[in-house]
Amino acid sequence: MAVFASGTGTDLQSIIDATIDGKLSAEIGLVLSNKINSGALQRARNHGILDIYLSSKEFDSRDEFVANMMNILESNRIDFIALAGYLRKVPPEIVEKFKNRITNIHPALLPSFGGKGMFGMRVHRAVIEYGCKVSGVTIHLVDNDYDRGPIIAQRCVPVLDDDTPETLAERVLEVEHKLYPEVLQWFAENRVSVVGGKVRIL
Repeated sequence: MAVFASGTGTDLQSIIDATIDGKLSAEIGLVLSNKINSGALQRARNHGILDIYLSSKEFDSRDEFVANMMNILESNRIDFIALAGYLRKVPPEIVEKFKNRITNIHPALLPSFGGKGMFGMRVHRAVIEYGCKVSGVTIHLVDNDYDRGPIIAQRCVPVLDDDTPETLAERVLEVEHKLYPEVLQWFAENRVSVVGGKVRIL
């Protein structure tokens, strides 16, 4: 599998740890980031995993960028992609090639508080400002619309009266780190089925 990440890589670390602990039956073939100094790439290097910086800004055309990404995935025999805080839209050609084999994690209960520009603290701030009593984590399949792919799993996190975006984020992140490796293991065990655009866990 490949893990795409733009930030510090804490969800990536939970996936790495799960493979080391034997809780996730998968091999991380590479970590790809659009940020050259991302913590995710450093975490990959710390564990001897191939780290790749790939940004569309480095290419003269979109087609050249997509072809490069496709070549990286194919040459490293990648058959599954996990997005873990990857703040760029995955090209449709990649989504089609890996249909039902790309997952994303979102720090709220989709379809609420999702869509373009809704990531990180922006999500938690919006949840609190709206007055929600419950937030949570969503893991979904990736399609060509931001945060709209079929939902695989969700887990709730209470929103406390004195929560700040930072304190809520901390509690949500704890759940993310447990749920994502668990869901990825379902894929490793071929327990995820997509029927009529909806996910069933076997």
